[in-house]
Amino acid sequence: MENNHTIQSDTERGLSADPKFLLPRYLYDEKGSRIFQQIMEMPEYYLTRCEMEIFTQQKENISRSFICDGSPFDLIELGSGDGLKTKVLLHYLTRKKACYRFFPVDISKRINDDLVRQLKREIPGLYTRALNGDYFLMMKELNKISKNRKVILFLGSNIGNFSDDEVNLFYHNIHQVLNPGDMVLTGFDLKKSPAVIMNAYHDPHGLTRDFNLNLLVRLNRELGADFDTTCFEQHTEYNPVSGDVKSFLVSVKKQEAEIRMLKKVFYFRKWEPVFMERSRKFDLKIISRLAGENGFRIETNFTDEKEYFMDSLWIKQDKNITL
Repeated sequence: MENNHTIQSDTERGLSADPKFLLPRYLYDEKGSRIFQQIMEMPEYYLTRCEMEIFTQQKENISRSFICDGSPFDLIELGSGDGLKTKVLLHYLTRKKACYRFFPVDISKRINDDLVRQLKREIPGLYTRALNGDYFLMMKELNKISKNRKVILFLGSNIGNFSDDEVNLFYHNIHQVLNPGDMVLTGFDLKKSPAVIMNAYHDPHGLTRDFNLNLLVRLNRELGADFDTTCFEQHTEYNPVSGDVKSFLVSVKKQEAEIRMLKKVFYFRKWEPVFMERSRKFDLKIISRLAGENGFRIETNFTDEKEYFMDSLWIKQDKNITL
């Protein structure tokens, strides 16, 4: 769990802003993570199934791209989680006797420890070393201990949660820690029918609502707040031009909430929104521009049958990029 100082300062900053916001990183406490697992299992939530389809149906081509010249490589997953999709590749690469090592990187030591235990049981011959902490600090540490080629995985369309500036900073930082010829495989959720997207994010089961409201419950528990979750409703909107899905909690009445640990009372107007989360959808034009502007060349794009989702494999070019 994040330390209280961080969640305190971020909550104070967000609820003091106009318009108000809360940071999505705090959605994933233990209960929030369970709710998100339920979201991923919804028939309307296509993202996980589409990327799993790509990995299952195209693991041979993906693995062949990783192996390329046969030299040893380090496979690094940023935000590894339970590694469900990645295990498809790990099993295949191991069966093909690829010369590689696996480094899951996650902020949560508990999640990483669970994944390492599972892999020791499922793929006993695989060299696995978990790295716990900030992605780029861990990448720098890895560069100190290994000179192997690097293949980075950033899956699940997590890139869609970033702002435009954050996306460019993310790829700039990756570019800085890689050598020419190293690779990045990113999961991008693609633009598609707005109806399909809205069904996934404004679901009829109310799980997205529960997921966002759970952050208020967390603030009640950890910061001594007194939010009444019945006084907020979930709202989701999709802009097919920008590709942005934005999620809000909207105050249904004029109200106030005290947060004792902040020694502050926050006031909400009737129908005032609190921005919770962004999930951007991409198209090939945007993906190509992101690769080129950040010093990469697209090697291969892998899509599911419906072309709902894309895992785009990039190679670092031999040039420096400055922001």
